Amino acid sequence: MTLPAEITLSVALASGSIASRAASPTARYILAESRQTRERLQKSIYLGLGSEVFNELFDVSENCKQAGWDGDSAEAVSHDAFLNAFRFLESLPFGIQKPSVGVEPDGHITLEWYKAPRHTVSVSVSPDGFVYYSALMGLRKSNGSEPFFGEVPKMILELIGKVYAE
Repeated sequence: MTLPAEITLSVALASGSIASRAASPTARYILAESRQTRERLQKSIYLGLGSEVFNELFDVSENCKQAGWDGDSAEAVSHDAFLNAFRFLESLPFGIQKPSVGVEPDGHITLEWYKAPRHTVSVSVSPDGFVYYSALMGLRKSNGSEPFFGEVPKMILELIGKVYAE
């Protein structure tokens, strides 16, 4: 069953996954308005990722939330992995190509930008707040890990940009 992105965003907001330090009523109002504006822009066909990628994330997470989802010994996708992937997608800049969403046997959520066999970037979002990336750009390879604090690491954005630039 596919749920609209509005529902998954509501779940993320209600669960506190999108944290804020806003203390005053004015700060909370500004935060709420900016979240609503960003959500509308992100759903835009021309500026944002659209709701499909958030729906895909929700569907993949739901289908793999039990251990052994692969018919073997795969780990379940945790709520933290889902929330980190949601926040990662949400923090991508407007106008970026949307990734395909998958799950790895270790329960990490994978986001992949693919143009051709030698022009691809794969980002693995873990439940513990790290993102692991691997890229192939022609004959050049790049990989590593970065902590995720709610902002997509610059190195990953540069690699995604190279997938479609070459």
